[in-house]
Amino acid sequence: MPRIESTAARLARLGFADAAGAARLVEQAGVDLDGLLESLVAVPDPALALTSLTRLAEREPAALDRLRADEGLRARVLAVLGVSAALGDHLVRHPGQLELLAVPTLVEHRAALLRAVGAEPDAAEPRASAADPLVALRVAYRGRLAHVAARDLTGQATLPEVTAELSDLAGAALEAALAIARAEVDDDEVRLAVVGMGKCGARELNYISDVDVIFVAEPRDGADETKALRAATRLAQAMMRACTVATPEGSLWEVDAGLRPEGRSGPLVRTLASHLAYYRRWAKTWEFQALLKARPVAGDLELGAAYVEEVNELVWSAATRDNFVEDVQAMRRRVEAHVRSEGERQIKLGPGGLRDIEFAVQLLQLVHGRLDPLLRRRATLPALAALSRGGYVARDDSRGLAEAYSFLRQVEHLLQLHRMRRTHVLPTDADDLRRLGRALGMQVDPVGEFTTRWRRHANEARRLHEKLFYRPLLQAVARLPDTEARLSTAAAAARLRALGYVDPDGALRHIAALSAGVSRRASIQRTLLPVMLGWFADTPDPDAGLLGFRQVSDKLGATPWYLRLLRDETAVAARMARVLGTSRYATGLLTNAPEAVGLLGSDQELAVRSPEALFGEASAAVSRHGDDTETAVAAVRALRRRELFRIAVADISGLIDIERVGVALSSLNDVTIQAALDAAIGKVSAERRGPLPTRFAVIAMGRLGGMESSYASDADVMFVHHPLPDAAERDASDAAFAVANELRRLLALPAPDPPLLIDPDLRPEGRQGPLVRTLASYRAYYARWSSPWEAQALLRARFSAGDAELGAAFLAGIDELRYPAGGVTDGALREIRRLKARMEAERLPRGADPALHTKLGPGGLSDVEWVAQLLQLRHAGTTPSLRTTRTLEALRAATAHELLDAGDADELSRAWRFASRIRDAIMLVKGRPGDSVPADTRERRLIAQTLGYPPDGSEDFRDDYRRVTRRARHVVDRVFYGA
Repeated sequence: MPRIESTAARLARLGFADAAGAARLVEQAGVDLDGLLESLVAVPDPALALTSLTRLAEREPAALDRLRADEGLRARVLAVLGVSAALGDHLVRHPGQLELLAVPTLVEHRAALLRAVGAEPDAAEPRASAADPLVALRVAYRGRLAHVAARDLTGQATLPEVTAELSDLAGAALEAALAIARAEVDDDEVRLAVVGMGKCGARELNYISDVDVIFVAEPRDGADETKALRAATRLAQAMMRACTVATPEGSLWEVDAGLRPEGRSGPLVRTLASHLAYYRRWAKTWEFQALLKARPVAGDLELGAAYVEEVNELVWSAATRDNFVEDVQAMRRRVEAHVRSEGERQIKLGPGGLRDIEFAVQLLQLVHGRLDPLLRRRATLPALAALSRGGYVARDDSRGLAEAYSFLRQVEHLLQLHRMRRTHVLPTDADDLRRLGRALGMQVDPVGEFTTRWRRHANEARRLHEKLFYRPLLQAVARLPDTEARLSTAAAAARLRALGYVDPDGALRHIAALSAGVSRRASIQRTLLPVMLGWFADTPDPDAGLLGFRQVSDKLGATPWYLRLLRDETAVAARMARVLGTSRYATGLLTNAPEAVGLLGSDQELAVRSPEALFGEASAAVSRHGDDTETAVAAVRALRRRELFRIAVADISGLIDIERVGVALSSLNDVTIQAALDAAIGKVSAERRGPLPTRFAVIAMGRLGGMESSYASDADVMFVHHPLPDAAERDASDAAFAVANELRRLLALPAPDPPLLIDPDLRPEGRQGPLVRTLASYRAYYARWSSPWEAQALLRARFSAGDAELGAAFLAGIDELRYPAGGVTDGALREIRRLKARMEAERLPRGADPALHTKLGPGGLSDVEWVAQLLQLRHAGTTPSLRTTRTLEALRAATAHELLDAGDADELSRAWRFASRIRDAIMLVKGRPGDSVPADTRERRLIAQTLGYPPDGSEDFRDDYRRVTRRARHVVDRVFYGA
């Protein structure tokens, strides 16, 4: 049998997947691998190891004998070759460095790398003298990197030992690079310290990563500071080049100084005093978070230590600075957004990834480290252990996170070792996954075992991260065994304050009330609260959210389905938290109708119901209660309360836009008025002992007529009746008057739900005129006495409730007035403009900022609506599509018929939508109406967040409103006033 077949058969028996290909490789190399093949089978990727081994044997035949003779060396070398193609290439180029792997432990990285570049390690400021120091540095660094990898892959070093040694090796490389820089740059006038940041500073570096640094310099005695800083900058730049420049041996890694004050826009090098001045005055919270890791790693270590000592005082007082809470929330959101944007296979930035864990640990250190020095640890795992010992993180959570973090860091190392490339994305190729699984000790089904374990750890990390901040808060207010560490009340309050709770003491009381006891209800609350508290923290008003949750829970807590629904349906709980923490208005509706929680389960449940379906339900309620009119209308108002909640939640959730909100609210008001009118007619008829002697209709006006009702809108209406044949007019009028008054009374009765106030003041002669008129009386009045403003007001008139034929007759009777065939007269136009100018001057509330008043301010609702109505008065007589009661429809119709420039219509529509959204948001957030963008910073922030701005977007919100309305006002001046 030919030799290649015999070798192939042997390799197949040993477990090589591609035995024939491996056999050809051995044959081509012409080397004898006896005594090594059996060892190859045990490595993570035998084929990869065999490839590098045959190349090594070709380059240095004696290397194989060396491996056969030394079992420890053989295990370490083959482990490296079976994982890292890049380090295999390095050892093939430099077989002499196999001897480094023969030594169990290497020490003095700094001295070794300095000697490699021809510098004296014992010199105060070593200076390179080697002929080609850049290549020498890379060869020496990678030889020692291979030694670290060998100890790592054979289990001879723990993860913390590996990351610490990688960090020390990087520090030694920076020292050697600085020695190379000193050979290029005159540094006699300056001391330069290199401070490690990030993972390098924390001694938890990866195999291949950017090395984050900050440079600190001081002039020597008698030296000019400006000249010294210039020299230090040149020295720092030369040091960075020595690490990053490409050579025949490649580069080391990027040296990143982007964490310095002002980032890449700031000077590369500063004095210690300059650093401190910046941090004391300008630094953001994220910069103090980064400084948690600061450690002197190269250069003048005394100066570096002084820097770290000084900044530490600032780091641990960061939680007391202004805007700390806002900064923390913004940082959490940025991390969350970044996490969501990454694929799930991203082990650093994906869900349940390394960034999740590191960020959470650092944030808890910032919050609590000021008062507890034991938390001041640079590395993640020691800091997590300290948080657990102090009760800041639950013991089981700490253990779960530590296991997940260690696993993910091991996977990260294996991914990077393969090609020595910076990557954090899990491969999808089965061979790559098999190498990862076998490197982690999974032999039976490495691909399946690895995938299962990775998902378990990622899911566990994500689950624990979501409640990490909050579960100890429950323990702080619970009765626990003395052996269990817990947060102090002060520490719990500090954490809540840092996460956005304005009244942490009140929040703790709510948490205690919700979670106390041994009942099933309390047990479920203890499961829910850690997650709910996090969701509340992401809302505009966490305190209000928690208070509302307690109120709803107090009302429904004994109901079996309530807590079970929240526990089992995450979407319901998450949406409930958002609603409660955003809207006092919606919270009020929910606390008075807590069973409406069931609407929160899906977008379908929040779909706006049709007027027909609502009317059917309202009519059934009125019929069910028969002669008990007040109870019947109370049932209708309860229906309205539920539907208001549905609309409000859909609005807050972004499921409907402002136009649809207006239509939904107006339709709901129509249904409510119709049902109450039916009840009122029934009562009046019963009192009269006979049917009504007249037909009766309600005409919607104003925002109700325009299908633009807001949450705070009254119902502007007019009442019209028409006596039946043979009925006495006086009797018919009395009956109609009684119906109108009863309708108003029923809808204004004290009740837990929002009243619907009926406002008839837009009727002829206003409050001085009769409440109800006959159809003939309206026609006579409008024919003889009406003024231009009344014709304008009638543009909004629409049938709302009652006798539909009578409503249609009324509208037909006013069409000639509101849609004049020849357009509005010049006199009427002057009168309308005069009235508008007087309104702007007189009706604005005292002290209000006109630029921020959404209704009467420049470019606000009134401006836009009057432009639309003027276009209707001028052109609706000849343009039927302009005959609409809705503002935006009128603008669209005017644009379609080229009566209004499309750009102008866009500016007007944008301002109208923005102003309408603000008015609705004010009502939603505060639970009471308002027309102005709030001057109070906190109130404005709440409104801005409800409208989708970030927590620090309050000023942007105000500026956006001013800009949008200013542009709209330019259009108003030109189109309405003819300017």
